[in-house]
Parts: sequence; C-alpha cells; structure tokens
Amino acid sequence: MTALAFETAFASQAAFRAVMDCTARPGETRTLDGVVAPAPLAPVTAALVQSLADYDSPVWLDAVLAAVPAIADWIRFQTGAPIVTEPREAVFALISNGRAIPDFNSFAQGSEEYPDRSTTLIVQVEGFAGPAITLTGPGIKSTQAFSAHPLPDDFTVRMANNRELFPRGIDLVFVAGHRIAALPRSVRIVEER
Repeated sequence: MTALAFETAFASQAAFRAVMDCTARPGETRTLDGVVAPAPLAPVTAALVQSLADYDSPVWLDAVLAAVPAIADWIRFQTGAPIVTEPREAVFALISNGRAIPDFNSFAQGSEEYPDRSTTLIVQVEGFAGPAITLTGPGIKSTQAFSAHPLPDDFTVRMANNRELFPRGIDLVFVAGHRIAALPRSVRIVEER
C-alpha cells in the first residue's frame, strides 16, 4: 500500500468514526481533518462524503454546489457515487448553507419497513454558536445543548415534525470548520417554557 493510499484510508476511517460518534451522542461536536476538494465544498464535508458515499449511495447537491461542475466530478471520482437531481432519490444531500436547508419533506423519509431508506443531510454552517436548543433522546444522558448558525427560522418545528415520523425521518450532520455534529431523527427538542 502506498503512503497516499494509507493516508486516504486512515482519513476515511477517522471521518466514519467521527460521524458515528456524533450520531451516538447527538448535539456533541467532534474534530475532523478535511481533504482537498473544490470550493465551496468544505474540506470536512468532502472528508465525510469520501468516507460515507459509494456507487450505491446517490448524492444530491444544492444549487450552490451543483453550480460548480468540479464538485460533482470530484465526488464521482472519489466515491463512485452517482449525482442525482431529485432530492428524494439521494442517500446523502449536501447543503452549502444552513439557512437554506430545503424542506425536509423534499427528501426520502424511509418507510415503516425500511426506515434506513432515508436521506442524510450534510449541512455546512458557519459555526456551533448562537442561541441553543435543548435536546433529549437516545445517547443523551439528561439534556444536551446544541447550537449552529445559520439555520432556518422554523428549524425547531422541522425537527419536531421529523421526530414525529420516527422510525422514519431524516438525519442531519452539520459541518463548521473542522468540527462536526449530528442530529439523528431520534432526538427531541425540549420546549422552552
């Protein structure tokens, strides 16, 4: 194995481990090294795609990312994943701006028999700061604060509706700089009183 192949395999394994850790501990962040990819695809988003996608997991790109043909070429070359134009056909959807997350109903929600046939959104945000929401659910001891910006104004409503679909629904992975966090469909947002 060449040094480059070894480094690529190690980076892919680290990205997979980081996203699994974040999914198991919703709202917590992990640090991850990125890989070189065409902008505006963030290096850490690229590392996640390289680790998670393959020829059997179609990827959807939002309008900003789809406008750069080199991004689709990079994904196809690195992973073999097909690029789809319909969000509902995607296993992974890449969103360049957290404020512009499309309606969750645009994506595959899975079915009662096959809840795993849903879309995972990988969302680029500016940071993990700002007003926090409080989470509960599997993987959270009591409660967990989570904040990311920017997000849509109706984000908490979307998450509550997503949770009502459980075991169906979408999962979200957020990327900010070298940090990632995940909100699986199993989390609940605690209503502030």
